[in-house]
Amino acid sequence: MANKSNAPKNEQGSSAYQKAGVDLVSGYEAVSRMKKHIARTHRPEVLSELGGFGGLFSLANLQMDDPILVSGTDGVGTKILLAQQSKRYHTIGIDCVAMCVNDVLAQGAFPLFFLDYLAVGKNSPQMIEEIVAGVAEGCVQAHCALIGGETAEMPDLYHAEEFDIAGFTVGAVDRQQMLLPDNVQEGDVLMGLKSSGIHSNGFSLVRKLFFKDHQWTLQDQLPSGKLLIDELLAPTKIYVEDMMPLLSKQLVQSVAHITGGGFYENLPRMLPAGLCAQVELSSWEIPEIFRIMQSLGAISTREMFHIFNMGMGLIFAIRPEDEAKVLEELPAATRIGQVIKASDEHVQLLNKGESI
Repeated sequence: MANKSNAPKNEQGSSAYQKAGVDLVSGYEAVSRMKKHIARTHRPEVLSELGGFGGLFSLANLQMDDPILVSGTDGVGTKILLAQQSKRYHTIGIDCVAMCVNDVLAQGAFPLFFLDYLAVGKNSPQMIEEIVAGVAEGCVQAHCALIGGETAEMPDLYHAEEFDIAGFTVGAVDRQQMLLPDNVQEGDVLMGLKSSGIHSNGFSLVRKLFFKDHQWTLQDQLPSGKLLIDELLAPTKIYVEDMMPLLSKQLVQSVAHITGGGFYENLPRMLPAGLCAQVELSSWEIPEIFRIMQSLGAISTREMFHIFNMGMGLIFAIRPEDEAKVLEELPAATRIGQVIKASDEHVQLLNKGESI
C-alpha cells in the first residue's frame, strides 16, 4: 500500500482483503506513525506532502551553472535477517539510506531526496515506525529529504515477521565539479575515512562464520566487551557531512565507497587506466570484528580485503599539495597510500612496505 495519509477517519478496511492477510487499518496507523519522523527531513525545496502519488522536489534554487542529477539505489542485504532475529529495527533504515547516498557522494553529488520501499509479511505499525524512523535519521544525517515511499504488505511472499527494504536517492553536482577517474594523477595521495564496522556488505559470510560454523549467539561478548549483536547491527556510516567542506572547496579528485567487493573491486572504480592504488595497511588499525572473522574462517588477508571494508568505508584521492588543507577541514581523515603507475594491477596492498 502506498504511504498515504488521507484514509477516511472511520475506515475499517476491507474484510475480504483482511481475510487474505492484508490489514488496511494497520497500514493507516503505520503511515500516521511515520509522519513525525518524515517531518524531520523536510527541506524548503519539497513541494509535496505525504500521501500523493509522487514526491515533488524543486530544483529552482540549485546554485549550479550546469547541474547534473546523480541517482543511486540499493538495499541492506542479509543484514536484515539479524534485525529480524533480534527484533531491533531502529538502525536498518540508516543502512538503507547510507548505501545509496554514499554512492552518489562518490560522484561528487550532494543528496537531495530519498524514497524507500518497505515490503512486510504482516503490517506491524510499531515495527514499521522503527524502520522508517531509521530511514528518517539517515536522511537527516545525509541532509536530504524523505519525500515518499511505499509500504507493501505481502503475506504470501514474506512470513509474518519478515521484511525487506530498499531505497533510491537523487543528488546533484555541477558538471565542472563531478568526480571522475580521469581527475586522478600519478602521485595523488589516498585519504581514508573510517567505517563504523562491517556496514552492510558480506553478511552472508558474517552469519556463516559466527552462527553456522561456530555457534556464537547474538548476546555473546567480543573481547572488547561489546555485544556481538551491537557490533553487527552498527549502522553504516554516512559520509555526506564529512565530505561537504572538501567537495565545496574542490579538494577531492575522486572517491571510492568501499562496499561489496572490498578494496579490490571498488578502488579501481576511482582510477583511470594505467594507475594503481597503493595502500599501506599499517596506516590504520584493523577493527576487532574483522580480525575475529579472519581467525574464525582462516581467511587470508588478501581475501578479507576482497570482501570487507576492513575499517575504511570511504577512500578519496587528493593532490599532494592539498593534504594539509584537507586535514584542517577534516581531521578524521587518514593518509593511507598513494596513486602510482602500474600496467598490470589496480590495487596494491602493502604491510609495512611489503606487498601482500
